[in-house]
Amino acid sequence: MSSRPLTTATVTLALILTAAAPASADTITLADSYGMTADRFFATSAALLGLAAAIVGAWAVVRAGSWARSSAAIGGGAVAAIVGVIGVATADGGPGTGNGIVGAAIAIVLGALAVALGARARLQR
Repeated sequence: MSSRPLTTATVTLALILTAAAPASADTITLADSYGMTADRFFATSAALLGLAAAIVGAWAVVRAGSWARSSAAIGGGAVAAIVGVIGVATADGGPGTGNGIVGAAIAIVLGALAVALGARARLQR
């Protein structure tokens, strides 16, 4: 029996595995960007903090005279906006890259809204 078919099969298998390795590595990298990355986690947390601070700020405006609520809205909104600015400044790519740029932008908007509502509640006193 000749060893030629076995050698051909071995070389073919080696070429297939070598050519398939970069494709599977790209697939793994692509699949990871759809999950919860660390950047997305921090941006989402900042956006949720901004949302909570905006709700507290609106509550402080409706119920005038609450210094604690307006302080919580201003503080929480400022933290959310600062984390959002840091997230936008350090993002390597655009939306869908796993860098959390969309959540960071939302955190900036909600944080600024919370600070504005908290300041308005302070002025109503």
